[in-house]
Amino acid sequence: MFRKVLFILTFIMSCVALQAQNSSSLYKGTVNGKMPITLFLQSVENGCGGDPFYNAMYRYEKVSNWLELNVTEGAKGQFAMVEEGFTGLMILKKEGETMSGTWISPDGKKQIPVQLTKVNIGKKDMESYEKKMEQLNYENHDC
Repeated sequence: MFRKVLFILTFIMSCVALQAQNSSSLYKGTVNGKMPITLFLQSVENGCGGDPFYNAMYRYEKVSNWLELNVTEGAKGQFAMVEEGFTGLMILKKEGETMSGTWISPDGKKQIPVQLTKVNIGKKDMESYEKKMEQLNYENHDC
């Protein structure tokens, strides 16, 4: 009996730890002060130890499909987010509930301001973004 209780407690603690290791955030804002965008950012526990890594995607509302981003986190809440296929790059700084920075074209000739604010959504909606992120990653990286 004691073993069963211990097993169940261990299983529950493992599930809680896994939930705590991954966190997702949704940001909405604009590019150039007028083009609405949505950014989904997911922090994922690094299985090898060390800092987490990030999955991310964004889209221009009612204009584009989701674009996967390859994310590198720098010091002091700075992020470099390169669009899959290098069709653009965003350099953003996170400060509290906001992210701001610049979108840069691949040739560096266009540099456009980006402003984002974190949006609180329900668990069901967050799960739909997580599923879309998984699907997009599969589409871009499946053999």
